[in-house]
Formats: sequence, structure tokens, C-alpha cells
Amino acid sequence: MYNINQFIEHTLLKPDISEKDISRLIDEAFEHNFLGVCVPPFWVKKAAAEISKSPLQLVTVIGFPFGYNLTETKLDEIKRCIDFGANELDIVMNVSSFKSNLPWTKIELAKCANLVHQNGCLMKVIIETAFLTENEIVEACKICVDAGTDFVKTSTGYAPYGATVKDVKLIRKCLPNNVGVKASGGIRDVDTVLKMIESGADRIGMSSSVEIMKRIQEINLGYEG
Repeated sequence: MYNINQFIEHTLLKPDISEKDISRLIDEAFEHNFLGVCVPPFWVKKAAAEISKSPLQLVTVIGFPFGYNLTETKLDEIKRCIDFGANELDIVMNVSSFKSNLPWTKIELAKCANLVHQNGCLMKVIIETAFLTENEIVEACKICVDAGTDFVKTSTGYAPYGATVKDVKLIRKCLPNNVGVKASGGIRDVDTVLKMIESGADRIGMSSSVEIMKRIQEINLGYEG
């Protein structure tokens, strides 16, 4: 079985989370050796202080959850989050602009990529697959690659549905080898995690990470018995 914990970005993006929830998220990430944590921009500074110099990646979201913020707003949010300690930025694509066939969709993402990479960080673009046709997913992936993203991410978790095996396979097929795939949204059991990885996901964004790890331990104990 894969080292699933090293695919997981332990995520907490609900609107009613507390300071204690953020601390618990980070403690759980350390306990299970997750790849990283994903927190809202407001909590980046606190998370960075608690993570300190550990290898845990600090991920946050930009333009979340709908992506139709002004470009200047996204750029300011990126810069502030990087200054506060984030090293990976998950940026919501402007689906509204994309659906209108405006060239600004790629221009905005290129501006974001330039700022992110100037600061030595990684950029993921959330294309929100639930709102796109297959052809639009292909086109969105092309725009993301041309703009310079490091990853394409499926979902915010605020659309009608999240990641699907079909969409992950399609995204992986569209991308060059040097651009990763992050599956997120609605991933809540071991079988789904494995299917996402086998379909080409390099990262898994999820809030059910601890439950997944406990289930894996149960499965492993069953094999040993």
C-alpha cells in the first residue's frame, strides 16, 4: 500500500473553525506525518509559528471559494500569506471569467504564478471541475500550464461535488509530467484515496485524514493477524 500520509494535505477550511481547531490540525499532522496542512489565510501566521522549521508544508487558499475576486485582491492576499509563512498557495481560478472566454483568466494566473515563484513557493490552481464540461477541463488545464502553475487541483469543496476518479484521470492526461494533480473535495474513505492516487493524484486535500489513517492501521492490523 502507498505511504498515503505523504500524499495528504490535512485540511480545515470550514467557516466556523476556532484557534484550538488549527492547533489540533497541526498536532494531528505531526502525529501522522502528513505532507502538509491547509488552513485559511487568516490562520496562516498562527500555523506558521506552530509549524516552525519542521518539514510540514503550510498551504493556504487564495480567492476562496469562488475565485471571482479582483486580480489585485488575489495578488495582495498571496503576498501577505507568503509573508506570514505560507509556502504553497491554492488559487481558485476565475471560473466566471473562464466561462466568458476572457483572456484575463490566463493573464491573472500568470501574474499569480510570477509572484508565487518569485518567492520560492508552489502554486496550485483550483479549476472547480463540478462547474466544467470535459472539454472545459481540458482547456482549463492548458491555461493553467501555460500560466505556469505547479499543480492543478480539482475542487474547493464548495461546489455541488468534489473530486471524481474520472476528472482526476482526465486532468492527469492533460498535464505534462512536471505539473502535479491535487484531488480534493468529498474524499472520505481509504478506497477513494487509493483510487485517486491510482488515477494520477500526487496530492490529496482532505479533512478526514485522521479517520483515514486509523482505518489504514486497522486494515494493517487485520493483515498481521
